Amino acid sequence: MSKKQLIMETALDLFAKQGFEATSVQQITDRCGISKGAFYLSFKSKDELILALIDYFMMQVTSDIDYIVRVTKDEELLYQFYFSIYQTFHNHSQFAKVILKEPSLTLNKELILKLNYYDKLIGNTILMMIERLYGEAVKETKYDLLYSIKGFMSAYSQLFIYYNIPIDLNMLVESLVEKTNLLAKHTTVPFVSKEMNDIFQFKQPMNEEMKEQILEMIENKLEEMEESIEKESLVLLKGQLLEPTLSRAVVRGLLENIRNQPHCKWIAYLLRQYFE
Repeated sequence: MSKKQLIMETALDLFAKQGFEATSVQQITDRCGISKGAFYLSFKSKDELILALIDYFMMQVTSDIDYIVRVTKDEELLYQFYFSIYQTFHNHSQFAKVILKEPSLTLNKELILKLNYYDKLIGNTILMMIERLYGEAVKETKYDLLYSIKGFMSAYSQLFIYYNIPIDLNMLVESLVEKTNLLAKHTTVPFVSKEMNDIFQFKQPMNEEMKEQILEMIENKLEEMEESIEKESLVLLKGQLLEPTLSRAVVRGLLENIRNQPHCKWIAYLLRQYFE
């Protein structure tokens, strides 16, 4: 584990137990067994650390949802989508409480912008799922269905964040699958138009600038990784970015290899967006 990763995991545990404001850099470094200087080599401040944690958490969620939507069979897709969402909320409920309950964080403009960014990426993936599952049947109402699904995600997540009660996750997911299918089948009065949705949603452009950013991420990740099939796959994918020679099937196989490495999920997500 790298020093940066150690700091993030230690801080996440402390923030969840005693809150963001009550946790000092000194407490984090003491728990890690490192100096304050070593902390500031990785993060300029505690605020930068919390933003890095948000990035780490949301990258996992965003890439997982994108992967599920792309590879799951239609008849299982909606169930797997909701299950992944709420399993994540359940596993990270303590951290979610920190973000929602700390006044200094809820009013942080940079944090709000970052969360909005990931919300838009997830929204694009949900819309892709809707179009795949329901097609022309929801042509006029698909944006309303998008916001209904996002509403389900937000509202029901509070069961994990605020209430310490046992929850039957399978029953919750089955209930939401039923509700979503009923809305898709019976909603006839659209409210959210494409124009309205375009104000809030976007497709991230995969231009040359983005390509360079991905290449930089790959270079940094390769320096951290030991020799493995994941590292070999990442080297091949870097070559594909620079000079495409591999078939789509080979590229998909390489992406599958690296997404199984927890710290490569985001790179796999960006590469999948770029290549497809």
